[in-house]
Amino acid sequence: MQDSFDMTTIIFALLAAFVVWKLRSVLGTRNGTEKPPINPFTSRAPRSLGPRPGDPSREPSSRVIPLPGAAEPPVAFRANPNERWKPYAEPGSNAWSGLDSIAAADPAFNVASFINGAKAAYEMIIAAFASGDRLVLRNLLSPEVFESFTTVLEQREKRGEKVTTTIVSINKVFVEGAALREKTAEIKVHFTSEMISATRDQAGQIVEGSADRAVPVDDIWTFIRDVGSGDPNWKLAATETAH
Repeated sequence: MQDSFDMTTIIFALLAAFVVWKLRSVLGTRNGTEKPPINPFTSRAPRSLGPRPGDPSREPSSRVIPLPGAAEPPVAFRANPNERWKPYAEPGSNAWSGLDSIAAADPAFNVASFINGAKAAYEMIIAAFASGDRLVLRNLLSPEVFESFTTVLEQREKRGEKVTTTIVSINKVFVEGAALREKTAEIKVHFTSEMISATRDQAGQIVEGSADRAVPVDDIWTFIRDVGSGDPNWKLAATETAH
């Protein structure tokens, strides 16, 4: 009985030793230099993806640099309502409120562009009236004003007179008045200028004006435009002399 027990114990011991040897050969042993197991939910996890905090070469830049040729952000034109019509009209004046009404009906209205166009029209109309150029006048005048100008030209031509006019300078241009009458925008422009103008008879003698002396001129011209029309051009509808 005792010999049988000892033999069984020896067999199981040998089997246990064999199993331990096989496990060691497969799993190996720890020697103290192994890396600790990684927990992906701890701060010790490696950051192989994405920028490292504090690394300026990897963190996204907070500065935005526009690409060449990119459109600039829109800038509001005269966003301050107390400045929008300066220096062409006085705040609180009828001209100022009239320009507000015109801009409300025509959001594309720009007072600086209008004034530049009015100055150009002023020079062209004066030159065309002096030379008798009806084609230019027809394009720039309302039908009523064109008819009035044509009557003066016909009378001058019957007398055989010639007129020469030179604008020496335009010293000041501002809006004298403005209004919106239904769909018609109306702007009165005050021109302060200096001109040399002479009228000669058939013999070439000066009967009015001077050939070399500039005189100051104060004109108020009224321009109109239908804001409901696709035509952007303004027409001269009236002229008067400032007092």
